[in-house]
Amino acid sequence: MTKLREDIRNVAIIAHVDHGKTTLVDELLKQSDTLSARAHLDDRAMDSNDLEKERGITILAKNTAVKYKDKHINILDTPGHADFGGEVERIMKMVDGVVLVVDAYEGTMPQTRFVLKKALDQGLTPIVVVNKIDKPSARPEEVVDEVLELLIELGADEEQLEFPVVYASAINGTSSLSDDLETQEHTMEPLFETIIDHIPAPVDNSDEPLQFQVSLLDYNDFVGRIGIGRVFRGTIKVGDSVTLSKLDGTKQNFRVTKLFGFFGLDRVEIQEAKAGDLIAVSGMDDIFVGETVTPSDHIDPLPILHIDEPTLQMTFLVNNSPFAGREGKWVTSRKVEERLQSELQTDVSLRIDPTDSPDRWIVSGRGELHLSILIETMRREGYELQVSRPEVIEREIDGVRSEPFERVQIDTPEEYQGSIIQALSERKGNMLDMVNTGNGQVRLIFLVPARGLIGFSTEFLSMTRGYGIMNHTFDQYMPMIHEQIGGRSRGALVSIDTGKTTTYAIMGVEERGTIFVNPGTEVYEGMIIGEHSRENDLTVNVTKAKQMTNVRSANKDQTNVIKTPRILTLEESIEFMADDEYLEITPESIRLRKQILNKAEREKANKKKKG
Repeated sequence: MTKLREDIRNVAIIAHVDHGKTTLVDELLKQSDTLSARAHLDDRAMDSNDLEKERGITILAKNTAVKYKDKHINILDTPGHADFGGEVERIMKMVDGVVLVVDAYEGTMPQTRFVLKKALDQGLTPIVVVNKIDKPSARPEEVVDEVLELLIELGADEEQLEFPVVYASAINGTSSLSDDLETQEHTMEPLFETIIDHIPAPVDNSDEPLQFQVSLLDYNDFVGRIGIGRVFRGTIKVGDSVTLSKLDGTKQNFRVTKLFGFFGLDRVEIQEAKAGDLIAVSGMDDIFVGETVTPSDHIDPLPILHIDEPTLQMTFLVNNSPFAGREGKWVTSRKVEERLQSELQTDVSLRIDPTDSPDRWIVSGRGELHLSILIETMRREGYELQVSRPEVIEREIDGVRSEPFERVQIDTPEEYQGSIIQALSERKGNMLDMVNTGNGQVRLIFLVPARGLIGFSTEFLSMTRGYGIMNHTFDQYMPMIHEQIGGRSRGALVSIDTGKTTTYAIMGVEERGTIFVNPGTEVYEGMIIGEHSRENDLTVNVTKAKQMTNVRSANKDQTNVIKTPRILTLEESIEFMADDEYLEITPESIRLRKQILNKAEREKANKKKKG
């Protein structure tokens, strides 16, 4: 009979962005026997990175562990966004079950679908938590039915379809096994007990030869690379001499210098770990995701883990604009390259390829969000750089040029569905499904080429006045559509000279389009200061000062009011960019610019291109 480690449970938490997963984990920590009564827990303690806290999303997988009675429950927080799907797949290898958190009103969402599919494919046992049960608009019964339909659609087996349900309000710290709000009690016990009863305990084969596989990477300056993963078999001790089976088939011997276990939000040093434990190992300089650690006399690596391929690429360049070096701490190509290389230490879905110039690199990632988060992080750390417009990565599949397609789910008020359907069909989207979800809302499902979605989210928000919700995840590579898709339909307003913008000059050009800069902003020749109302670019003077005369009108100057300019965010700027433009990014500013700054040279280059 198989021996089990009844003292341990390993689970992953899956949820769509905003459905309350991180808050739920915080509650489990507070209500378990893990934290001392004195320990103060920040809200959303699991989201440690500033960007995660601001955007309310989980970017990196994290582990925490709670003690409940005599059980040690390892909880892995998974990214909900498909751009970080590479992490998700590997987390599923480390756990024996998943807790699916679903909003009691919104129900199942496409990002949950993506992560859940990976969990079911691994044969993991699901538990469903219907969260936000205290919302006045909660519809728990229908949401549980939606989860069941989704599991059937994703090919769940009969055991997986017999999932238990816990109803909770994570923000209030309450839960129960009934969907009746009256039964909610201030405890997470129903969820703890459900995890212990339903999630299988790991097999205890700790007397067999060691197999430890790295699923996630961390890095710190003191010990270098840290491999996080699960002990699938055997025992590992500090001081052991072991062999690392590398991805390229080579073998490396090393000594285990440090082992860490997880307790609460902390890593604690441990002396040994056994089959079923989730641990972190240091002492190997170039350990990588998917590699296996085994005893030197019994080398038996596990199958290599799949890592999602990048679908989108951008060129990163050293900042060479007229304002380069003014605002950033790190501006040289050596510094930018070092920073990009260090990102590769932990982000395995990222690729960085050199080009024939030492000042530019091709950076490939899983989507716009993946790359824009890297850019924003670098900017906050004091780097200056420039990036080009994102492009999808094409592939040759069975001799056919193919491009990535995304599955898009849109929830919108009915009145906007016509314009959405038209906009996505213009971007070569194919509608798969349309369902009226009640209350004047409709849900549309499309399959759209990924390049058709570059720059679509801003248009979508204005089209639905902010009431529409759009989610998309990578679906598959399909034969290339040989047509222009998406892209900007209007030209840019480009500054003709360098100086400070004036209210007077902006007033003179604002009827030509939408202005992106405030009066008093420093601009340079070739910098984009707005969007033209027509499809061609227009060079304008926004630094002109008003001629002073002796004659003053009593009230004329007071009536000079300009429209509020539209200040673009980083994502909006990336989406706005055309092929002949760059985005300049510094710790203080985001500036759109033409690649060729001088108007005459630009026109010459355009003629050449057309000729």
